[in-house]
Amino acid sequence: MTEKLKDYNQKRNFEKTFEPEGIVANSKEGLRFVVQYHEASRKHYDLRLEWEGVLLSWAVPKGPSYNTSNKRLAVHVEDHPLSYRNFEGTIPKGEYGGGVVMIWDEGYWQPFGNVEEGLAKGELKFTLKGKRLKGNWALIRWKAKSNEKVDNWLLLKEKDQYAMDEDGISKFTTSIRTGRTMKEIERGEEEKINRNPFNNVSIQLAKLANRVPEGEDWLCELKYDGYRIIAFVEGKKVRLISRNNNDYTKKFPKIATSIMSWAKRAMVLDGEIVVTDQEGKSDFQALQNYMKNPQDQNLNYVVFDILALDGEDLRGYPLIKRKEILENLLKDPLPNLHYSRPVKGNIKESFQVACNLNMEGIIVKKAESIYRGERNDDWLKLKCSKRQEFIIGGYTLSNKRTSGISSLLLGFYEGEDLIYAGRAGTGISMKDMEILEEKFANLKRLNPPFKLPPKERSNENITWLEPEIVAEINFAQWTKDNLLRQASYKGLRTDKNPKEVEREDQKEDEYNEQPPLTKEAKPTVKAGDLIIEGIKITNPDRLVFDDPKITKEDVVRYYLNISERMLPYLGNRILSIVRCPKGVGETCFYKKHPGPNSQGIITIPISTASGKTEDYFYIDSISGLISEAQMGTLEFHIWGSTVKNLEKPDMLVFDLDPDEGMDLSIVRQGVVDIKEILDELSLNSYLKTSGGKGYHLVVPLEPSVNWNVSYDFAKGVVQVMEKKWPDRYTSNVRKASRKGKIFIDWIRNGRGATSIAPYSLRARKGAKVSMPIAWEELNTVAPDGINMQEALLRVKKDDPWEDFFHNDQRLK
Repeated sequence: MTEKLKDYNQKRNFEKTFEPEGIVANSKEGLRFVVQYHEASRKHYDLRLEWEGVLLSWAVPKGPSYNTSNKRLAVHVEDHPLSYRNFEGTIPKGEYGGGVVMIWDEGYWQPFGNVEEGLAKGELKFTLKGKRLKGNWALIRWKAKSNEKVDNWLLLKEKDQYAMDEDGISKFTTSIRTGRTMKEIERGEEEKINRNPFNNVSIQLAKLANRVPEGEDWLCELKYDGYRIIAFVEGKKVRLISRNNNDYTKKFPKIATSIMSWAKRAMVLDGEIVVTDQEGKSDFQALQNYMKNPQDQNLNYVVFDILALDGEDLRGYPLIKRKEILENLLKDPLPNLHYSRPVKGNIKESFQVACNLNMEGIIVKKAESIYRGERNDDWLKLKCSKRQEFIIGGYTLSNKRTSGISSLLLGFYEGEDLIYAGRAGTGISMKDMEILEEKFANLKRLNPPFKLPPKERSNENITWLEPEIVAEINFAQWTKDNLLRQASYKGLRTDKNPKEVEREDQKEDEYNEQPPLTKEAKPTVKAGDLIIEGIKITNPDRLVFDDPKITKEDVVRYYLNISERMLPYLGNRILSIVRCPKGVGETCFYKKHPGPNSQGIITIPISTASGKTEDYFYIDSISGLISEAQMGTLEFHIWGSTVKNLEKPDMLVFDLDPDEGMDLSIVRQGVVDIKEILDELSLNSYLKTSGGKGYHLVVPLEPSVNWNVSYDFAKGVVQVMEKKWPDRYTSNVRKASRKGKIFIDWIRNGRGATSIAPYSLRARKGAKVSMPIAWEELNTVAPDGINMQEALLRVKKDDPWEDFFHNDQRLK
């Protein structure tokens, strides 16, 4: 029996309890900690810190507290085995510690100073890096009375950015590992599955660059020669999705299995599946061979980004923060999963090394960039050789051959036109030829797909093909006639969408014509560019809404024309926005923190509920509004206070959210009922459509009380309605409570919560608008009854909210 765990083992009968038997072990990574909530004879929290192969353990009856004035009793108990950090379940009654155990928090800890000396002295200070417990803490031994045998300590929160005025733990009632409550653990229910915040994603792409960017604010990584794969992990399932949204899970089952065995949490990863050679270099040809005939190749998934974790969308986080999260997760992966470790700065040296090692090149990324899901200057690729994808639009057969393929006729898209780029006649093996002939069989056509097709040579026959197959091509250079020189076939790219294939050094190389990318650098303006309010509008013809057809330019001009009405409600308020860079039919994302190099916005540091200070942003001008629209912003959500009086709200919002299928007349009656309550309180209210399925009532206020007062007042109004008409309304956010009722959302009136701004578009089908309307219009205008075009017509008429800012009403 191990001496360190002697007490632990002696107190337990391992034939009756599911707790792990005590064995001293060392983890292969950083020092772990776990906090377990334990409902035994007395409820308490167990704080366990890994040290020297065991878990040092303290029982904390009231649990830890973020309030620095709280001194929590912590009873030093017997050491536990490292494997105990994974124990969650029920200890049988009658056994030592009988009751239910929940994994309440877990992570890593870092001691300050010598641990053994601290334990002997009775003063142990450390940092916790958990999901719920963070920052600096201390365990101080309590001087025992002469007759006391227990080893009592005090657990204290030290002053730092995480400290609070409350304990900060009472809101957490579920397992950090399985999502279960204590009752669910006791009943032995299955662990709950965290859902990812999105099920598909537009991937971030790199622009081709011919020179090294300047500055140290870049992260440099190897460019891997494989298939770009997004891994969606949820519950006990993994999906491996290519950049053109094909499911490759069955093509790479070993990778999927490894991710599932390792992850055990909901997450979305971005990386590259590669086959590596004996020197560790990625080999695209070997990957092609694997795709043709899966064998025991050295197949690996190199992960370079994380887009979501435990249900939280991380795409709005800076890259350097996402990298930090990913690196911590991949400290102990399986052998075929690898973290792509970046180098900060030193780009020239890194590029030279990559080329000397015959690698494909490097990717450089702005350290503070968010994941926008588009091709922009945030990510750049530097290639050691000329190589890109082309579309196969036909093939030739020389008169010296009776079958097979002599050369491939290649092209790329320029708008809707397929441009001929030349031919590739080398690099095609007999096996490749068989595969290509099989794929070409059903794609033959009579006329050429190219805008300007090549002429048939005297010694060959051309077979034209539908432009549906993408090939990877290596070449020496472009000729003066814009044709490929010394092009060689490398393999097929089934992971690429043919419509996305463009000439890289022509389309993407805009970066090379610009000065070094710095915070002061501004886009070059060329003749013919669309400039609105001094902002260059890129891709103005991009379709944002399909029905009706509305382009990016239409959206920008909408916000320009609506700005006079909209800015009084939008300007100088903290914003959260919804961006749809490729239109509402593609992935949109929610953003509340400013990104790097953002234009037209003003950043402001704000302290959050956790005690941290984070940057938020607002706009104060038309140019700010247009800048956001240029970046793909469709929805604007606002705080209920201005930056001038941030802690004193100047409006209340009541959002009527009806149950599915509810008749509109019932919703309208709800509007009437809440207006009557507000009228009885002598509060003027204003009506607007939500652009969805309900209406919003907005109450303007003088900024006189703090957030808690306005929040409680809003809740009280809804509770009055709930009591007066219990069969109609609910204040409970849970969907189960809404059956046949209208949930009146009062929660939007809390600090940090937002509501859709008046005149904002909604990122939904139909380009609906959250539009101010007159009270007389309640029975004639549906919640989603006003679209962008009608909104523009309405602002030419009288303003139904004309006196909104002239109310002298306040809460007390």
